[in-house]
Amino acid sequence: MARRPLVESVFDDILERIIDGTYQPGAALPSENDLAASLDVSRLTVREALKQLQAQHVVQIKRGLGTYVNPAAQWTDLQAILRHASTTADSPDVSLRLLEVRRMVETGAAELAALHATDEDLARMATANAALQTAHEARDLDAVTAADIAFHDAIFRASANPFLPVVLGPLSRLLYTMRRETSSFHEVQQHAIAHHTSVLEAIRTRNPEMARQAMQAHINQTYDDYERFIRPQRQHQEIT
Repeated sequence: MARRPLVESVFDDILERIIDGTYQPGAALPSENDLAASLDVSRLTVREALKQLQAQHVVQIKRGLGTYVNPAAQWTDLQAILRHASTTADSPDVSLRLLEVRRMVETGAAELAALHATDEDLARMATANAALQTAHEARDLDAVTAADIAFHDAIFRASANPFLPVVLGPLSRLLYTMRRETSSFHEVQQHAIAHHTSVLEAIRTRNPEMARQAMQAHINQTYDDYERFIRPQRQHQEIT
C-alpha cells in the first residue's frame, strides 16, 4: 500500500511523456530498467505503472518485445483522454469530436425535456436565453458563454435524467473553451439566440420529436458556424 502513491506518480510521469510526444504512438517505451533509472524508482514500481497503463489501453505490453504506445483513439480511461485532448484543444479533430458528442447527448436531452419539463424548467430556459440576448447586445463574451451554457444545462435538468450532466460534466472545460471561441463571433451569437428560442418553443409543445429536431437544427448550425468562422481562422493561424 505504501508503494501505491509512487506507482501513481510514475504512471502520471509516463503518461505525460506520451502526451507531450516524447514517446510517440507505435513507438516502444524505454526498457523497465531505463525507465526506473530515469524516474529514480524501482523496476517493480515501473512494472506496476505499466500494467495500469496497459489496463487503460494507453500502452501494449508485448512479451519478449517491449512496451508500445497505443494511439489515443484506443485509450479507454476518460481522464487520460481528457489530458490528451487538453493539449490539442485547438485541433479541428477535437472540436468536431466534441460536436458529435453534443449532437448525440443534447438531441436526446431535448426530447426528454419535452416530456418532463416543469414550468420552473421552462422559466429557467427562458431566463438563460434572455440573458444571452442581453449579453449579446452588451458584447460581453464571458456573459454570452455563461448564458449559452446555462440554457443547455437547463435542458439537461428538465430531462429529469440525473445521468445526463454526468456524461458531459468531465468535458466541461473543453466545451467551455470551444463555446467561447465560437461565440466570439457576433453572427454566431445571433444564431444561438434564434435556435435557443426554437428549441424552447419546441419543448413547450411537449412534442419530443419536434424538440429533437429543433436541437438537431441547432447543432447543425453550430457545425456550419465552425466551418465558416473557426476553421478558416485556425488555418490562417497555422500559416502565419
